[in-house]
Amino acid sequence: MGFIRAMLIPRRIIMLGLFAAFVIWCALSMDWSWLPRYTPLILEGLWATIWILAVSLILGFMLAVPLGLAQAIGPWYLAAPARAFCTVIRGTPLLLQIWLLYYGLGSLFPQFPAIRNSDLWPYLRQAWPYAVLSLTLSYAGYEGEVMRGAFASVQKGQIEAARAYGMPRHKIFFRIWLPQAIRSALPTLGGETILQLKATPLVATITIVELYAVASRVRQDTFIVYEPLLLLAAGYLVIAGIITLAFRLIEGRGPKMSR
Repeated sequence: MGFIRAMLIPRRIIMLGLFAAFVIWCALSMDWSWLPRYTPLILEGLWATIWILAVSLILGFMLAVPLGLAQAIGPWYLAAPARAFCTVIRGTPLLLQIWLLYYGLGSLFPQFPAIRNSDLWPYLRQAWPYAVLSLTLSYAGYEGEVMRGAFASVQKGQIEAARAYGMPRHKIFFRIWLPQAIRSALPTLGGETILQLKATPLVATITIVELYAVASRVRQDTFIVYEPLLLLAAGYLVIAGIITLAFRLIEGRGPKMSR
């Protein structure tokens, strides 16, 4: 009921009406005859975008937690490399990182017979491992800095109280420190996740067939420009909307879970 009342606000009704009118105009006045032919490729690109995004988010966050923790409380020999990693990742373009891994690291592997003859070679000769690795490192670099601030924002009195009760360090971390850090970082994590989604088109530059690559192929084959780009924008809007809704639901459950 709350969602329905929120959507009945006059300005939102006007915006929905304008959006519906735009969709109807696009459907009636533009050329969509190419769509049935490229639907399988579009679905393939959509799946590639989703799984690359999901895997890089999971792995990137798993790496961001120790990066943030090392910067927040770690000794200098752990904090300095973590800070340097985040600085390099945040200070260099993601496209450059993708190309360095794919054209740099990927071109080194064939020079080693042990790698070429190993079971990993069928995977290392493809582009997707380098795409996943580059997006993972990029997300970890940005989220490592976010988690550093989140860890530092947790009240130290709660940790000291847990220590006074004799709670082991790993339980203090997983039951008190990490949950509260994640809860405080959720709004930023949601925004960074959407930015990660908008970074996935860059992997098309190393032959990954994702949504942007499909739109480019349609444009090259049919010389139709606006329709595939509009469909691409709609696809990213839907995925971004789902991500936003998911994070809002998680944020809404946060206070209930903390009781």
